[in-house]
Amino acid sequence: MILVDSHCHLDAGEFDADRAEVIARARAAGVGTQIVPAVTAASWPKLRQTCQSAEGLHPAYGLHPMFLAEHRAGHLDELRAWIERERPCAVGECGLDFFVEGLDAELQQQYFVGQLRLAREFDLPVIVHARRAVDAVISAIRQVGGLRGVVHSFPGSPEQAAQLHKLGFLLGLGGPLTYDRAQRLQRLVARMPLEQLLLETDAPDQPDAGIRGERNEPSRLPVILETVARLRGQPAEEIAAQTTANARALFGLAA
Repeated sequence: MILVDSHCHLDAGEFDADRAEVIARARAAGVGTQIVPAVTAASWPKLRQTCQSAEGLHPAYGLHPMFLAEHRAGHLDELRAWIERERPCAVGECGLDFFVEGLDAELQQQYFVGQLRLAREFDLPVIVHARRAVDAVISAIRQVGGLRGVVHSFPGSPEQAAQLHKLGFLLGLGGPLTYDRAQRLQRLVARMPLEQLLLETDAPDQPDAGIRGERNEPSRLPVILETVARLRGQPAEEIAAQTTANARALFGLAA
């Protein structure tokens, strides 16, 4: 089975000591492709270098809402230039985070809408972070229009999932799905259209229940796959084939 990790911060400092080994373990586990989203403008050069270091690594450039203090208004213009020059597979990670205290909601909205407009301008998918902000994210997507993408680590309801599906957005599922407390999300995954599903690790963050508290790696993606297969009562091979096809179609990846 060939799997796509649709959200993996492989450029993060946690991987500086053994990045090549991490990639090798991912490939040995059947993870042939990884989407590597950015978080700040300062991180874009390292992210580009990381993705040039091995086959199957695809960059996305954006401004993450949790790093609001590091963003500047001029970064949106810089992002346009990076997208035009580098031709990434997506815009992101961007979005809204109403969970972390002290993050200015209005300023988050300005950066998010600005990035949505860039995604529309360059006809690229957008990788969205939405924590306690799914309704606001849906509203912004509708406001801009003409978009497609993925809400990663989807935390919402069946109704929100259906709205996003109509808007052309897939849902990323990773480590949180594997915890016993995630019963609402597990029920959603059991019923959602498989065509709307992407697998992700969000490594080095969001470890699955089997490595709770440890550094996450893209090689753990088969754990997510097996969890989805069990919840849906479908063979893992079917889940793998469809989610890989979903990712390739969304991000414009060659088969």
